[in-house]
Amino acid sequence: MRNLMMLCLVMLAFTAMAATPKTVTLDVQNMTCGLCPITVRKSLEKVSGVSAVQVDFDKKTATVTYDSEQTSPEALANATKNAGYPSQVQPQ
Repeated sequence: MRNLMMLCLVMLAFTAMAATPKTVTLDVQNMTCGLCPITVRKSLEKVSGVSAVQVDFDKKTATVTYDSEQTSPEALANATKNAGYPSQVQPQ
């Protein structure tokens, strides 16, 4: 029981030290049909550290939640570019 309690405390400490997720919105070009957002979403989900992706076809944006220790906004934009949808980070 004592060992389990110590393990829980150690795990809690590591969780507290984990990076806070960040969110960025990308302006995405070339989305012209209903399937484009699916391709954009899948390309972003393949990037290590991405935890959530929401693509808005009407606004031509992708909002991405990610771990900044594993990836960067530039890597996310590069992922959409490689899928045929160049993007850039929206100013905040």
